[in-house]
Amino acid sequence: MKSTEIVGFKRANLGKKEARELRLEAMVPCVLYGGPEQVHFSAPMYLFRELLFTPDVYKVTLNIEGQIYYGILQDVQYHPVSDIILHADFLAVDDEKEIKIEVPVRFIGTAVGVTKGGKLVQKLRKIKVIGLAKNIPDYVDVPVADLDLGKSVKVGQLKVEGFKIVNNASLPIAGVEIPRALRGTLK
Repeated sequence: MKSTEIVGFKRANLGKKEARELRLEAMVPCVLYGGPEQVHFSAPMYLFRELLFTPDVYKVTLNIEGQIYYGILQDVQYHPVSDIILHADFLAVDDEKEIKIEVPVRFIGTAVGVTKGGKLVQKLRKIKVIGLAKNIPDYVDVPVADLDLGKSVKVGQLKVEGFKIVNNASLPIAGVEIPRALRGTLK
């Protein structure tokens, strides 16, 4: 997993009015849960850019008034019209405790069906995995070199070590579609 840091400040008052005032100051109300106690804090909105606008998975170092916590971004709520971040939830990461997270998919190789004129269609962008934080990879590698026209690779065909895949084994990750021009010529 990649890592990044967010510097925050503890929140003394909780509630709608205080959260609204924080947002007007370009701060995001946040909570860190899953540890010994919940930690309510706020952080500047611009620090979330690296976390939110990438498919990568990050382990976040939370520096809250000098105290260091480690976590992953669990959930973000946005304003329905302006897309401003309303609230962020972090899950505390412990080296001995398993976490469940979605990891992006990366294709390895060029499909045989693509060289014959087919089109590789990605059906799943992220795969849900469970494991220790140190074993969670940046990407789940999916070999597609053996895919022929009309074939697909499913979640159950992946071989992984150090973590488990939670998704249904029969779920397709990617497939090679046969274009309309080739459909009549193939037997």
